[in-house]
Amino acid sequence: MTQRVIITQRRLTHYRIAFFEALKLELEKRGVQLILVYGQPDPSEIIRNDAGNIDWAICVKNLYFKIGGKYIVFQPNPINFNKSDLVVLTQENSIISNYFYLLYRFFLSRKVAFWGHGANLQSHKPNGLKEVFKRWTTNQVDWWFAYTQMSADLVKAAGFPLNKITVLNNSFDTSDLQRQRQTITPNETMSLRELLGFGQGPVGVFVGSLYADKRLDFLFSAAETIRLKIPDFHLLIIGEGNERDKVQAWCAAHPWARWVGARMGREKTAYVSVAQVMLNPGLVGLGILDSFVYEVPMLTTDCGLHSPEISYLSDGVNGIMTANDLNSYVSSCISVLNNPSILELLKNGCRVCVQEYTVENMARRFADGIIQATLKIS
Repeated sequence: MTQRVIITQRRLTHYRIAFFEALKLELEKRGVQLILVYGQPDPSEIIRNDAGNIDWAICVKNLYFKIGGKYIVFQPNPINFNKSDLVVLTQENSIISNYFYLLYRFFLSRKVAFWGHGANLQSHKPNGLKEVFKRWTTNQVDWWFAYTQMSADLVKAAGFPLNKITVLNNSFDTSDLQRQRQTITPNETMSLRELLGFGQGPVGVFVGSLYADKRLDFLFSAAETIRLKIPDFHLLIIGEGNERDKVQAWCAAHPWARWVGARMGREKTAYVSVAQVMLNPGLVGLGILDSFVYEVPMLTTDCGLHSPEISYLSDGVNGIMTANDLNSYVSSCISVLNNPSILELLKNGCRVCVQEYTVENMARRFADGIIQATLKIS
């Protein structure tokens, strides 16, 4: 008999689409039907303009409530829970509908798994009530799908059995970006440099959402200091978010810097092609895969804000992580920009790593975990 697994997502971002398509095909090969249920972003996330849609999935209307400046959400599920072999939930304290599934698991012996980071890595109170509660819920499911090995270690540290954790190596469609990158010609890159007003000097690029954890003030200070040491240095900022006005104002005051808003697909690939290094002194997540695909090494800091994907960065091999201070960061940036051999070494590390972190590999790992979970807990 065909097995059925339900995966819920509070919101579906465009970068997840290729993964779910790959997972659907991978599960079909194994006689498992995938049902994906997803909702919409909360009002504060709409500005990111990164929502996605899948025609075979089920889109429901999330109900958001703002309490104490934070959004909580109830996500309805039109699927009969009792007819599923496994339900995979995103572990977020703010998704109150998750607790109904946990109650079903307890009272009706239904099978539930979590998919997540293992902790809120941006929490300012890692031992506060919210994180203590999250660690408690970590152990209230049958299986865990951990973003990275770092996530698996956090789940294990919370007391969850290691033999019931699947490490996914979270990714997006890097193969598509690689194809796009191959279509970018030197002439196109040069034309973009001219359009941006960049001369022949080195370019650093920031790619990501514009919000506090990205530490944009640190980025600005670093760029200004680099410019003092390398007079023809330029900075390109790609992204959207609630700090866009700050970015616009700073770029307007510094003519050697440009903000181009959010860019997707091949257009983003073309813009990144003008840069030699990727500068992100704040939170780093899946953006590290942009760095690998584009062969534009990531330079970040040990700021304590990073998402689990930071475990992909191998310092001095495929990127740089400095101490969390301006002088260390700027010194490393200048060293890389002024030393072609170091830059080439890091670019080579990016070429190697991009082969491992793909949606195809992630889908296979997820499918393997689903099979293992339904067998072991059946």
